[in-house]
Amino acid sequence: MSRPSDYDDGSGAPAPAEARGADLGWRGWMRWFWRQLTSMRVALILLLLLAVAAIPGSLFPQRAADPNGVLQYEQDHPDLFPILDAFPIQAFGVYSSVWFSAIYLLLFISLIGCVIPRIMHHWKAWRGQPPKTPARLQRMVGFQETRISNPSAGPEEREAFAEGAVAEAERILKQQRYRTSVQRVTRRGVTEVSVSAERGYLRETGNLIFHISLLGVLIAVGIGTAITFNGQKVLVEGETMVNQLIDYDTVNSGRSFDDSTLEPFALKLDSFDVSYMTPEDGNLNAIGQVKDFDASMTLIETDGSTSEQTIKVNQPLRTHGSPIYLIANGYAPTITVRNADDEIVYSESMPFIPQEDNTMTSLGVVKVPHGITTADGSDTQLGLRGFFYPTQTELESGAYTSSYPDLENPVLTLDAFVGDLGLDDGLPQSVYTLETGEMEQLTGRAVERESLELAPGDTLELPDGMGTVSFDAVPRYASFDVMRNPTQIWVLIFALSSLGGLMWSLFVPRRRMWVKAVQTEDGIALQYAALARGDDPVLERAVNDLRDRHRDRL
Repeated sequence: MSRPSDYDDGSGAPAPAEARGADLGWRGWMRWFWRQLTSMRVALILLLLLAVAAIPGSLFPQRAADPNGVLQYEQDHPDLFPILDAFPIQAFGVYSSVWFSAIYLLLFISLIGCVIPRIMHHWKAWRGQPPKTPARLQRMVGFQETRISNPSAGPEEREAFAEGAVAEAERILKQQRYRTSVQRVTRRGVTEVSVSAERGYLRETGNLIFHISLLGVLIAVGIGTAITFNGQKVLVEGETMVNQLIDYDTVNSGRSFDDSTLEPFALKLDSFDVSYMTPEDGNLNAIGQVKDFDASMTLIETDGSTSEQTIKVNQPLRTHGSPIYLIANGYAPTITVRNADDEIVYSESMPFIPQEDNTMTSLGVVKVPHGITTADGSDTQLGLRGFFYPTQTELESGAYTSSYPDLENPVLTLDAFVGDLGLDDGLPQSVYTLETGEMEQLTGRAVERESLELAPGDTLELPDGMGTVSFDAVPRYASFDVMRNPTQIWVLIFALSSLGGLMWSLFVPRRRMWVKAVQTEDGIALQYAALARGDDPVLERAVNDLRDRHRDRL
């Protein structure tokens, strides 16, 4: 029981000094911190933290992947943006932030600190001898004892029999791929001869392969993030793309990516064919569903040579170290706009984005920043927003929809806007959206004026005599994703190695077995026992099998 510091027991002796722990010093604290960091518990905690830390990267737009989204967020939330962007939050650069990098590096160091000592320990255990035979095998799993009586045999005969019995047990264990070591011990004048055997070192080898491979995955992902390249390009039938940064619509690349490593080639979309389910296919419930996509391409090399290629879903074109995937498709109506002087101010095939249905009803916009004048002669900007219906059908409400995804009755409806398109505000815009905040709507339900409705080949007058709009053709477009990440193969190799190491460590039992021959007054006592490193449900059966085989041999 502890007593107050001013307690006096009547002897006049001072109170005993308070016991204090030793001062660790900075070396002691560093050693303690290193042991904690390299523990498996901390490694698992860091792995969980890494997964949690990646969540903000999916909630907020990231500068590396969506710079326009970051600018739009800043415009929409001017008060909150500086707080989220400041150190240490760095919500718009999560994967390069200080706190995410700290977790990643600590996990990396923790795994190294876990793996290296285990490799050294495993190497020593691999080269070493099996452990000594315990003095009391009765405490081990599956203990069995067989007594062989021969009162007439002398000590030398009993010792020779014990030696032979242990030698025979060693041969059986070696046949079962155990490492063995014969030992002789004299206790209280009684000689004990035993064989110690161990196997299952490959279990720890598989465990180490798993951790080393996990470390390899982290290294490969880290390097790949720095040097990766990912570019997207939309091609209308007949258009050609060049494998250079300037020709891509969007590009995501790592900080250390060198654009000079892009191998030059060109790719032309000759045609894009889609086959749909029809009543002739026998499944009326699947009419209109896609059966197959087929992008016919021409690959053009730097020397001018060409080759015909085909890209399908899940069948990318692999060329010059870059897989090229087909990721989206749709219709790109060819629209021509002429001003009041009959001058062409816009003529392009504009990709329309399919909506969330199976009939390819598509939404798109046209922006004409120059060449349009109003009735009073002032310059203005024109915006057209509309829907394209491959097979136009009118609902009971009077609204249009598409009943089939192929071009059976194509119709294009457009709403016209005039005013400021917002192109000069310094804020990047998507070509697939129309900012109408500073514009006046001229046609559409909102102003109770009919939308412009065109079929292929039609030409209509724009409101207020601003000119005409023509619907010339309906080519298809396809969106391609070009990837380049030299470390992908290493990520795959390390991932497969980690899976193999994990399975290896789960199905290889590690166990120790002993056979001991002890001289008794009237003969020899043969003792059998085992010990498992981990779960081994068949350990007792293994001991019984060893005893039976040994007895048969003897």
